[in-house]
Amino acid sequence: MFVDFAKITVKAGNGGNGAVSFHREKYVAAGGPDGGDGGKGGSIIFKVDDNLTTLSDFRYKRKYTAQSGQNGSGARKSGKSAKDVIIKIPRGTIIKESETGTILADMSVTETFIAAKGGSGGWGNSHFATPTRQAPRFAKDGMPGEEWTLILELKLIADVGLIGFPNVGKSTLISVVSEAKPIIADYHFTTLIPVPGVVRMGPESSFVIADIPGIIEGASEGAGLGHEFLRHIERCRLLVHILDAAGSEERDPIEDFETINSELKDFNNELASYPQIVVGNKTDLATREQLNRLREYMSVRGFEYYEIIAPIAEGTEKLMQAVSKKLATLPPVRIYEASEIPLESMLINQGEFDIKVEDGVYMIQAPWLAKILSKTDPEDYESLQYFQTVLHKSGIIDSLIEMGISEGDTVSIYDTEFEYVP
Repeated sequence: MFVDFAKITVKAGNGGNGAVSFHREKYVAAGGPDGGDGGKGGSIIFKVDDNLTTLSDFRYKRKYTAQSGQNGSGARKSGKSAKDVIIKIPRGTIIKESETGTILADMSVTETFIAAKGGSGGWGNSHFATPTRQAPRFAKDGMPGEEWTLILELKLIADVGLIGFPNVGKSTLISVVSEAKPIIADYHFTTLIPVPGVVRMGPESSFVIADIPGIIEGASEGAGLGHEFLRHIERCRLLVHILDAAGSEERDPIEDFETINSELKDFNNELASYPQIVVGNKTDLATREQLNRLREYMSVRGFEYYEIIAPIAEGTEKLMQAVSKKLATLPPVRIYEASEIPLESMLINQGEFDIKVEDGVYMIQAPWLAKILSKTDPEDYESLQYFQTVLHKSGIIDSLIEMGISEGDTVSIYDTEFEYVP
């Protein structure tokens, strides 16, 4: 079964907790703190696998969780870091954050993508020894691993998309001009998945053409198969619109042409502006009047128009030469730009926080805050200002004041420490 859309949850492992330990050895007095650090939690990583052509692996398994890092121990022994979880996906998959729709990665140009970072391990008490604090009896907990709900959307990578009503000859054409072997039969919807093929124009010239399953009226609203596969057209550089010039199924090819273009526009307004080459197929079955009417209509509309008889490859070489020539003038296959998730959206699910004081250090724990902290750039003034605003709005600053914090006191949030400035 062809699956090109999935919604999954990924949860990276938490960092292991730091250890509180003191060196104990015969004849060694006051050995000092020797608690080791926690290990790093496992990350969730997507990796492109060119042997995959569908997202069917995500049809039943929709939650992926990495293990947490081990806790630290005495003698400055760090906990073992957890293994990363590798998830294989087909090339061309778009990864989006579910709530905001932010594109995180386009796996047509990226081989690997860390979707959820494992939490860093907490520091053991050996890190907190100072001349005035020689026996710290506290350590840091590991940082929570990131957790996201993601949308995976497969968009076929092809230079040319063959579009048109069912049974107009798209599958026959792609079988003639490429090595693709689609199912060909005299009934509707024989093609149930997008079928790509490579058209070779010479020893060093080729392009990828894809047979997009039949689109019918109402496809943009879910009718037929079109709604499932219209998204695959979005990456194409050029559309080749196949028409049944003879109207052999008692349909008017001109009405078909307008209907398909209307469906493209309704699904995504940008598709209506994609360059198109129009092809009249089954011309051996058409009357002279039918052919003249179709030629005149496309001429008036300004479309480049060709006539073929696909089963016997008549006119197909000339058509492919025109397609190749047109592609040379067009931009490369579309790449979707990745961006950062807006920090504001992370506050939607903010929850409770916990503050404890250990030897004068105010230690804050809040899993939701860890996400924002990981996206904060300490070298950027505006980023730090925003983080400070988050601390105020969440009530953390008010709680610190109520607990008696003073200027210059140390505030610790997982693996980040800073001095409190009112």
